[in-house]
Amino acid sequence: MDETEISTTAEAYEAAALPRRIEVYADDSRKGGATPDGCVTDKPVARKSPAEWAYERLVLYIRDFEADLDNAHEVAMGFTGSPAGVLRIEGMGFFDPDIITFYGTDPQGIRTQLVQHVSQLNVLLRALPKLVEAEKPRRIGFRLAQRLEDATREESPEAT
Repeated sequence: MDETEISTTAEAYEAAALPRRIEVYADDSRKGGATPDGCVTDKPVARKSPAEWAYERLVLYIRDFEADLDNAHEVAMGFTGSPAGVLRIEGMGFFDPDIITFYGTDPQGIRTQLVQHVSQLNVLLRALPKLVEAEKPRRIGFRLAQRLEDATREESPEAT
């Protein structure tokens, strides 16, 4: 934080706490995902909207979920509390200050989009069999994480 910026004690505590990530599994073969350099922690807290924070953390969860999938499965999202079913995640975005958007298809191949307020965010990641016509599974999580890293490099003062 710049010395000329004023922040509250609550903002200082939040800034110190947000980059933390702790995961524990009963199975020793699984380990918590790493946070990519520049992802989640580089931009000052005061400049990130709730949507951007949620988006960045969801990217990490999706990427780590996909890392454990075999070549026969792809990541999908189950709708909790809704009869809508599942969405094969093919894209994700955010709209400041508070909207997260998921793009994809349902199991019948129908184009689907979910627009959700961050206060209502409740995501269930599922492994769906990949589409039969697809040669290899599509891994959106790795592409999303790469986009975050690229965006961070573009924003950093060293890049200019």
